[in-house]
Amino acid sequence: MKTSLALLTGCAGLIAAPLWAQEASDDIIVTAQQAQKQVVSDGNLGVLGNKSALETPFNVTTYTAQLVLDQQAETIGDVLKNEPSVRTAQGFGNQAELFVIRGFALSGDDVAMDGMFGITPRQLVSPELYESIQVLNGANAFLFGAAPSGTGTGGGINLIPKRAEKTLFRATASYGADSIFGGNFDAGTRFGEEDSFGIRVNGVYRRGDTAIDNDKRRVGVLGASFDFRRGPGRFFFDFGYENQQAFQPRPQVRLLNTGIAVPRVPDANNNYGQPWSFTKLRDIYALARVEVDVVDNVMVYAAAGIRDGREDGEYSTVTITNSTTGAATGARLFVPRKDNNQSGQAGIRGKVTFAGMSHEFNAGGSINVQSNRNSFRSGTFPAAVRPCSTATTVFCTNLYAPVYVAKPADAGMATGGSLTELPRVSKNAFSSLFLSDTIGFVEDRVLLTIGARRQHLNVEAYDRTSFRRTSNYNKTVTTPVVGLVVRPTDRISIYANRVEALAQGPTAPTNASNVAPGTVFPPFRSKQYEVGGKVAIRGLTATVALFQTKQPSARSDTDPNNAGQVIYSVDGKQRNRGIEISFNGEPMEGLRFIGGGTIVDAKLQKTANGANDGNRAVGVPPYQLNLGAEVVPAFLKNATFTGRIVRTGKQYVDVTNRQQLDAWTRFDVGMRYVVVADSHPITLRLSAENVANKRYWASSFGSNIVQGGPRTVKASATFEY
Repeated sequence: MKTSLALLTGCAGLIAAPLWAQEASDDIIVTAQQAQKQVVSDGNLGVLGNKSALETPFNVTTYTAQLVLDQQAETIGDVLKNEPSVRTAQGFGNQAELFVIRGFALSGDDVAMDGMFGITPRQLVSPELYESIQVLNGANAFLFGAAPSGTGTGGGINLIPKRAEKTLFRATASYGADSIFGGNFDAGTRFGEEDSFGIRVNGVYRRGDTAIDNDKRRVGVLGASFDFRRGPGRFFFDFGYENQQAFQPRPQVRLLNTGIAVPRVPDANNNYGQPWSFTKLRDIYALARVEVDVVDNVMVYAAAGIRDGREDGEYSTVTITNSTTGAATGARLFVPRKDNNQSGQAGIRGKVTFAGMSHEFNAGGSINVQSNRNSFRSGTFPAAVRPCSTATTVFCTNLYAPVYVAKPADAGMATGGSLTELPRVSKNAFSSLFLSDTIGFVEDRVLLTIGARRQHLNVEAYDRTSFRRTSNYNKTVTTPVVGLVVRPTDRISIYANRVEALAQGPTAPTNASNVAPGTVFPPFRSKQYEVGGKVAIRGLTATVALFQTKQPSARSDTDPNNAGQVIYSVDGKQRNRGIEISFNGEPMEGLRFIGGGTIVDAKLQKTANGANDGNRAVGVPPYQLNLGAEVVPAFLKNATFTGRIVRTGKQYVDVTNRQQLDAWTRFDVGMRYVVVADSHPITLRLSAENVANKRYWASSFGSNIVQGGPRTVKASATFEY
């Protein structure tokens, strides 16, 4: 913290000092730097292509590379701190970022890149390689296809790689509390006849201690994009490498049962993770795309991508047994994993006009194949570190006074699979054909989109030790879409849509108590209805949307005719209904806004034996508020002052609604200052997230409690040539 305060003082003094006189041309450069857009409401709608905000029957927000740079974002979750419809949690007991959109999960496996699944690095993603991070609020099985891991009911995220548009060289040196030092560079140019060829290269390196005690991170990223644009054709090739490492990261917290109250929050900087715990992620991906204009307003395209991923993790989640004292148990789980994914799509998109109506048509197909290999080991702990339990796989610790133990010997050898040759656990193949037509009436002031995607889901599971296939899920389903946009003026649009999300259906457990063990159920089809309006006026774009989504769920009911038997069915539901308001832009010179609010009524329906009907869904707060502002003061035009407030309502941890997290509020502040050296801008940035160092439980999604981050100071200096 002393280092942070010293840096704050030093940067403040540097910014306040009169560096050198500014010429008229320097003023122009400063103004140009400050005018860079951080957020737009246009976006890529998968098979529908790029759409402007007012002609889109969906709610899309696009966060640009400029926002990533200005806010010193280090993960996709950092970028989405601006998004009122999204909260970031953790998934599956590890350091994976799990995004909760409109109250439904979106896992890292289901984040798309350039409209395709399976290519994006999983768990933790550095945003510096991408020109934009696009958030689509709402179901999107027609637009992007069925998400491979079955999430995305409430919305999706699509990453667009950076590509060369002009000659650019930008280098940034950065610091983050407590001692993360590093930097990144961004270089690109166009060359050849008519600038036909383009190349852009990005790199990132960071290493050091975070603001959480003993939490260490190391990040290395490299990306390159090559393209050729000439005449009617365009070819793009993108390559990326990511290496993310976290050592002794702060883990999630679980409650032993519903009788355990939510414990008070530990100090903001406290770390109750074990010294031997870690996450190591290595991903390599490549993506190629070709587009050819065959005639005016008609384009054919094809794209293909691959990803090779390696993940190793030593995990140890804390389970609370006494919320008053903080007494808890811990365990060990080691998981090595490999992923090999391939994805492809091809289609035709065009626009024709006849009989006074326009028709924008889309037709094509896609395929996504993913293969996962992994093993696991638990641990056997000596009696000396488990006086609170007779179980050999746990040790005793405390949330407020952690007990550090030695990494245990491996256990679970029989079923965990080989650690040298990782066994294949699953192979998924999702393929689809899609067709749509957007019909324009009254000079395209009324746009009606009608379409459907025929999707085939093939999911195979394998035993880790015998290598035999244990199940084969093979289903086909059609997901339709209907969207309507009405534009009474050039600045206002009213829209509505009916669209679906799609996920693999469950298989009934194969145990003796089930009436029909092994029954394979059809895919989950979550239906969404949405109406909204958009306005773009005086540099500000605002959207209001009302939505309802019903997601099916599996349940087990007691069989009234057979004692001790249960009936497994897909009769349960979660119904999320709400309203969201978002806005971004610069309504007046020197004043910018990013943010909005979301209200969600998330209710459980048709639960097992009706026990929890009407209860709130786990981890879904009734409201979320994000308000960010930037001010360029008239008396200091080289400076931009920033502030953000994030407010999240109460959340339940369990379906019985007995355990509840308090509402929380966090404040972030910062500033930027632009100086000019020999006609080259240098931007100095300083920010503090959670400036009050507030302690709070941030999320309970999935019944795992995640503590919010402590005060985190960041500083950087960017030189642009």
